[in-house]
Amino acid sequence: MPGEKILLLGVNHKTTPIEIREKMALSDGYEEPLTALKNIPGCRECYLLSTCNRVELLVVVEPGVEVEEEIITFLFGGSVSPEDCRQYLYMHYDEDAVRHLFMVAASLDSMVVGEAQILGQLKEAYRYAAQFDCTGPLLNKFLHKSFSVAKRVRTETGIGSSAVSISYAAVQLAEKIFGNLKGKKVMLIGAGEMAELAAEHLVGQGVASVVVANRTLARALDLAKRFNGSAVSMDELAQQLELVDIVISSTGATGLIIHKQDVKSVMRARRNKPIFFIDIAVPRDLDPKLIDIDNVYLYDIDDLSSVVEINKSERDKEAVKAVRIVDEETLKFNKWYQGMAVTPTIRDLREKVDTIARLELDRSLARMPHVNGADRKTLEKMVGAISSRILHDPLIYLKSESCTGRDNSDMKVEIIRSLFRLDNGDDGK
Repeated sequence: MPGEKILLLGVNHKTTPIEIREKMALSDGYEEPLTALKNIPGCRECYLLSTCNRVELLVVVEPGVEVEEEIITFLFGGSVSPEDCRQYLYMHYDEDAVRHLFMVAASLDSMVVGEAQILGQLKEAYRYAAQFDCTGPLLNKFLHKSFSVAKRVRTETGIGSSAVSISYAAVQLAEKIFGNLKGKKVMLIGAGEMAELAAEHLVGQGVASVVVANRTLARALDLAKRFNGSAVSMDELAQQLELVDIVISSTGATGLIIHKQDVKSVMRARRNKPIFFIDIAVPRDLDPKLIDIDNVYLYDIDDLSSVVEINKSERDKEAVKAVRIVDEETLKFNKWYQGMAVTPTIRDLREKVDTIARLELDRSLARMPHVNGADRKTLEKMVGAISSRILHDPLIYLKSESCTGRDNSDMKVEIIRSLFRLDNGDDGK
């Protein structure tokens, strides 16, 4: 393992514009690109992560082999001129690669810090890499560790607990009002994208049903189908207001579509049962005076934006704790990884000294036929103790930070191997 290195190479939303990312030839599944990557000479193990925001390649490179240029060509697939590739690219080796992957897994390198989706994408990519026999002992250990780091960040920080999107902020406010959203009924008015996203979040929280009202009934039917809901015309709004608990409005209307008086009369029919209005339209769909009615809760886009900004600030504070966890786990993994580099040398050194000791003991005992069983065991213990004393200082050095640290560690291990002639088959005969 001396000389073996971890290489992480990729592009993401920070380094590379979308018009470049979407041209990269890695969007049609994992089997073909993983097979091609695995066949690059010098790639001992490999892994590929491809999402809408990033494409990253993780490779264990054989000692003394240079694979960077070939992997860069593979990554861009001719979509970018060779001289332009490096301006979009980042490359990390060994400890820096470890830290980068841990940051990605913990969603600290995401467009939205704290989002949970990236961990699922990492795990899915790992399933493909394992399926096509691309990973080995080192990447298996490394990737599983990245998953546990992400879990630790989620457990020990609140990085994922605060809403940082308009749609999710609406859901959090609904939860504060109703406590549990299971069994609640939702109405979407219009078909705006943020309203759809909010409905998706609400369905994820277990709401009982979704009804969609839209000026174009065909569009309402299509959207309702997504949520296993029903569609109504805009003329049925008043009737539906008597039945639902949450209303999300996002139309293109130029004026108000629900007025204070409309809701006031509905509340009598509802027997003042609470109703939550979310107005995501610009200009507003809902009368700001709705808030004056008892048991009516109204939030508009500015209210939700304020919640998002507060929550982003909270996430930033939690991100500081998360980065500390990543740094700590990086140090621990790097110590293990550096220790792996000297393991073969430790094994070979022990084997050589033990072989020499056994050989010399056997030679001596062959000339001493009078030695009984008890004396033989005493001699064996003595020779074993001498071997251990001889090995003590070299093994302490091999395991020490001065040997396994980042500076010239490969060269130091090679000196030990040369000093004890561990690569020439000399067993002391």
